[in-house]
Amino acid sequence: MLLTSNECSVELRPLGYQFSVTSGDSYDDNWLVIGGRVRTPDGRWSFREPVLLTAEGRRLSRWLRAAVAGRIAVAQPDTEGGWSPSLTFTESVLAFSLASRSDGDVVVRVHLSLEASPPWRPDIEGDMVPYDVEIELTEVELLRAANEWDRELLAYPDR
Repeated sequence: MLLTSNECSVELRPLGYQFSVTSGDSYDDNWLVIGGRVRTPDGRWSFREPVLLTAEGRRLSRWLRAAVAGRIAVAQPDTEGGWSPSLTFTESVLAFSLASRSDGDVVVRVHLSLEASPPWRPDIEGDMVPYDVEIELTEVELLRAANEWDRELLAYPDR
């Protein structure tokens, strides 16, 4: 799935299960390794980490569709000036919020923390302050990204 605008892009791809052999543990058996490539005015980087469970991957496409349908509220700054994501996962590496919407356009904010943070950021153990990337898309582009994400997830059902 590629979310892209003029200055920024975030590409996410499911690369496989974290563990190739199942153990019978529905939790451990369903971790997905996600490959990410990020481009911002500050620089480019990539990551490859087990950051989503299979069910969380499906939640992401539902959230994207809900953003297109106007069912996701625009995030407001928190008391510290940061943004509270409306879509979070078990691992706090990746999260999403809606920055704005108007006349068929949406701005999706991708929150990248820990292993998904830019390599030039200070490596502070347990640092949960995300690096936020805002991407302006049309509703059609966002729906296309949700459909692409769903197609990519078909290879990784719950085990």
